[in-house]
Amino acid sequence: MVFKRLLGSLGVGGPTVDTVLDPGATRPGGALTGQVHLKGGSADFDIEHIALELMARVEAEHEEGESEGVVAFDRFLVGGGFRLAEGEECSVPFSVTLPWETPITELYGQGLGVVLGVRTELSVAGAKGKGDLDQLTVAPLPVQEAVLEALGQLGFGFRTADLEYGRIGGTGQQLPFYQEIELTPAPQYAHQVNEIEVTFLTDPGGMEVVLEADKRGGLFSEGQDMITRFTVGHHDSRDWNTEVDGWIRQLVEHRASYGSHASYGHEGHHGHGYDDHHHDGHCSGPGIGTAVAAGAAGLAVGVVGGMVAAEVVDEIGDFFEGDEEDEG
Repeated sequence: MVFKRLLGSLGVGGPTVDTVLDPGATRPGGALTGQVHLKGGSADFDIEHIALELMARVEAEHEEGESEGVVAFDRFLVGGGFRLAEGEECSVPFSVTLPWETPITELYGQGLGVVLGVRTELSVAGAKGKGDLDQLTVAPLPVQEAVLEALGQLGFGFRTADLEYGRIGGTGQQLPFYQEIELTPAPQYAHQVNEIEVTFLTDPGGMEVVLEADKRGGLFSEGQDMITRFTVGHHDSRDWNTEVDGWIRQLVEHRASYGSHASYGHEGHHGHGYDDHHHDGHCSGPGIGTAVAAGAAGLAVGVVGGMVAAEVVDEIGDFFEGDEEDEG
């Protein structure tokens, strides 16, 4: 096991940490599980808390153009309140619930170009170090997969996916950013639109599907963006090809009364508590265990198979390098 020394102000001889996520992709609103492995330093240390932060690379549009940055979009406390002896090794198991709006990073095992990370923070005697950073893989929920599958079956092709900082007005969006999945138009719509953008805004009760069309201009008219949205349940059983085709027809053939993207905004996030379950054989002290959160084939060919190369970073540590700020 390779332990990674914490960054920040813990200093030489401080504890080291290695967070290991359980194998496989998780899903929005699902459990993210794993263990934080600790190794004591050259002296005894009081571990005040162990926290996990969910990180996302996002794009922001502004008057000067477009820029990229890193957003922490949720935080969980998963342990703390114990002494780590000199050279001692112990593990803190965790299970945290991802936000329902967590972006998807893959489809049928194929990366979409969106990179998320889980960063571990260790607080020792008043000093905080941000260390281990691990890539987070998120697969779509069944209803998201059904919609994307229908789009693939209808002939739409995957172009790219990104995370946009800001909010879509009139929706129940919770995170300070949203995911856009950009698709090339199906042949039957190619004369009407340049591309279709799909955004999923999911909550425990269902999902809003926000569709935006970059509409082609005619000989005497300019192109324009059209936006509309639809609501589905997590367990809806529909003829998805017919349903989604109807959505697209409504989008491209009628002026949407829904509106446009709202101005950018950002809401703060609050830390989460943790329970008092004790696990024998692991680090002692309160807070060890489950963190409490507050708050198919046609598509593979039609969407993933038509993928235009997106910038996927091999090492998530390199991806976030330069965007992390150590706390004293």
